[in-house]
Amino acid sequence: MTNNNNPFSGASVEFDLRGRQSVRATFKLSEEAIGSLSLVAIHLGIKQKSLFDHLIDDAKSLNDIAENIRLRHFNKINRVQKTFVLSRRTLDILELIAKDHDTPRDALVEYSIRKLESVILAEKKRHEQRKKLFKELTLHWEAGKSLLEKSRKTLGDNDPFCQNLEKSMTGLSRNMQDLKSFIEKSSIIEDYQPLSGDSGSQR
Repeated sequence: MTNNNNPFSGASVEFDLRGRQSVRATFKLSEEAIGSLSLVAIHLGIKQKSLFDHLIDDAKSLNDIAENIRLRHFNKINRVQKTFVLSRRTLDILELIAKDHDTPRDALVEYSIRKLESVILAEKKRHEQRKKLFKELTLHWEAGKSLLEKSRKTLGDNDPFCQNLEKSMTGLSRNMQDLKSFIEKSSIIEDYQPLSGDSGSQR
């Protein structure tokens, strides 16, 4: 006898699993849009597939975008082909809305990615703030080194005060290296420029 209460049985589970399957799809997008997607994925440590699914797997948002795309403007954009990995569910939603609105799916993807602009600009600002704070931290670290040297001369290397201060400075030095690596890795965001054009309401 079949247990209808089993959440792991039936066609609904098969549909859900199929929807999560990874598929490849090729789109023709601007180099700026492709760069933005890659930049956010790297900077925030998110898999590009997950980010792509997050942007596209939203029927309401896609409908809003489809209703406001300027196709004449979109057709003037210089674009290149790029293959992405995404979930089957995301691709199905994308193709369904593109068909419903008689809109190229490339346009839906292009303008969906443009939603990342505000995220990137906010992160760019935070990156600059982190750099300033790191400079301040560096000054404290240098002051700590000077204090450790002074303590050793005054109390001797084996004094408990010097030993504990040395442990603190060793830990801070490791943290400084981690922060420096993070800031250097994030420096790719410094050259980001806002995407040109818009997706106004006229076709």
